[in-house]
Amino acid sequence: MKIVASTPEEYVALVPDERKPSFNRLRDMIQTNLPEGFEETMSYGMIGYVVPHSIYPAGYHCSPDLPLPFVSIANQKQFIGFYHMGVYADPELMRWFKEAYSALDLRKLDMGKSCIRFKKWEEIPFELLGELVSRVTVAQWIATYESKLKR
Repeated sequence: MKIVASTPEEYVALVPDERKPSFNRLRDMIQTNLPEGFEETMSYGMIGYVVPHSIYPAGYHCSPDLPLPFVSIANQKQFIGFYHMGVYADPELMRWFKEAYSALDLRKLDMGKSCIRFKKWEEIPFELLGELVSRVTVAQWIATYESKLKR
């Protein structure tokens, strides 16, 4: 279920009605907790939160014309996806997140390298994800990216 949209508002409008309340809450949680300097945009067909070229002119090494991605959210066919590049790049942040998630006593964590999948969107741990988003500043993300991911 790929949504084709040119703006975040257009994207949200196309999210199925039964998922829209959770998706909007997730978006609001990110916007509330995201440190200063990140910008909301469309990125890789998802709503993305990026380091803009005005702060990091080099952009993303895979496509330098694109800003440096950090967090994205997407409505997928079987789940709502929350993508956090920081947990992929920083083992300590990953450890913290997994421990904090386990302490919530929710269903088993469904996670790939940077994608956390929520098949039961009404069970998204919004407060935990808000804390995760708030833990990495733009400067910290750039430093982590340059030391661990950029080639």
